Amino acid sequence: MTGLAVDDAAWASAWRLRSPADKLLLSVGLVLCALLLPAWPGSVLVALTAVVLALGPARVPVRTFGRAVRAPLAFILLGALTSVVEVGRGLGWAPDAAAQAGGLVGHAVAGSAAVLLLATTTPMSDLLPALARLRVPAAVIEVASVTYRMLFVLLTSLSTIREAQTARMGHASIASSYRSSGMLAAAVLTRSWDRARRLQDGLAGRGMEAGLRVLPESLPSSHRFVAGTVAGLAALTAVSVLA
Repeated sequence: MTGLAVDDAAWASAWRLRSPADKLLLSVGLVLCALLLPAWPGSVLVALTAVVLALGPARVPVRTFGRAVRAPLAFILLGALTSVVEVGRGLGWAPDAAAQAGGLVGHAVAGSAAVLLLATTTPMSDLLPALARLRVPAAVIEVASVTYRMLFVLLTSLSTIREAQTARMGHASIASSYRSSGMLAAAVLTRSWDRARRLQDGLAGRGMEAGLRVLPESLPSSHRFVAGTVAGLAALTAVSVLA
């Protein structure tokens, strides 16, 4: 385990050299359609559009996209289930449980697919400068940047400690695996905390008080892509409203 599969897919995507602003326009437009249009057929069309664009023109691996959507899908299904349970004299289903759960799942799945389309095609190193140009508050960008760096610190610690445990037969049996997993969690948290603190001290020692400035790669906007995005979103809206 050396990195994030979503991040690797973004760097290898066929849309890697497209302007982040163009991809932001497409993703935000799809999210708004997922939220505002009726669940049927609006959310279904939005989800299909996001998946087809990711697996088709953007060439995101099916396995990566499928693994990335599993976690949000689990939260969505759990949230939909709890939202339709009615507590009165006992546990039961709400009168409109099917419609309510269906609408919630449809909107949430479509929105998640639209966000994953952006995540699997745009590296964070491209996205953060684009957000800065769009005048997103610097504090928000700084928090996102630090969180992104800390993820790799966590993954590196996890990989190193697990390799050491495996070399010492730490996962040779079920009992030893439970014991090693507990030790792994404790060691990863303390090591990551220590490395994060040392990173903060190092950056502060260099006088970094306003974020880490990098030279963003120039990726010009495509008029054809923007026009296609606007036309596609308009078509989605028209079909959903008129259906």
